[in-house]
Amino acid sequence: MSKLTLSVDDAVIARAKRYAKKQGVSLSKMVEAYLAAVAEPATQAPTDTPILRSVRGILKNAGIKDYKRYLARKYR
Repeated sequence: MSKLTLSVDDAVIARAKRYAKKQGVSLSKMVEAYLAAVAEPATQAPTDTPILRSVRGILKNAGIKDYKRYLARKYR
C-alpha cells in the first residue's frame, strides 16, 4: 500500500474526520473508496434510489410541449 500526501483545508479535514467516525470507517478508507469510485466508472446502471422509484412513470405520456406548458404555468 502506498502513502499519499494531500493538502486539504483544516476545517474540511475536521468535518471529514467526524463523518468518518460516525460511519465507523477510517478517513483513509473513505478517501480510498472515493478515489476507487472516480478512477473506475461504474459498468452497471446506477441503482434505484427511493426518490427515483417514487417519480418513475410520472411523465410516461408527457412530451416536451407538456413540460414547457407546465413550466410556463409554474413560473408565471
